[in-house]
Order: sequence, then structure tokens, then C-alpha cells
Amino acid sequence: MKEILLSEDVVPIGEFKAHAAKWLAQVKETDHPLIITQNGRPAGVLLSPQEFDRFQEKERFFYSVAQGLEDIKGGRVFSTKDLKERLA
Repeated sequence: MKEILLSEDVVPIGEFKAHAAKWLAQVKETDHPLIITQNGRPAGVLLSPQEFDRFQEKERFFYSVAQGLEDIKGGRVFSTKDLKERLA
């Protein structure tokens, strides 16, 4: 994820609602996430579709690695010989 610039990437919800098209264009152009605040506190994050896709791809990768590590711990592994035999 791109670095968040506090001076440019944080906006109160009222400002966001008043100029939503501008903020959507900025997120698309800069690929920076936009933090939307409500009552001075973070309330949501707006991501570009590309950044959202990258985020989900990383999540799927980390999940796959975790599953693989659990398989190793559970003894659900194949030797190279066994694998070659199964694939033949």
C-alpha cells in the first residue's frame, strides 16, 4: 500500500461528501488511500480498485502460506518421490 500523506490523504466526511468526485479522482490518480474522518477520528479508508486488488492478492498469498505451514505441522506432506509418482 502506498504511504499515507497526512497533509493530502486525510479528509473529513463533510468535505468528502461535498467533493466526492474530486476525492475519487485523486485516489485513482495517486493510488494513495484516502482516510475519511468523522468527528476527528478515522471512520473509513477509500482505496483505488487496483490497490484493493493488490491487497486481496497479498491476503490470499499469506493465507496460502499459512495453510502450507499448517500442513507441514500436521504431517500432510509428500516427499519429492511420492509427488512425482502421483503426478506421473
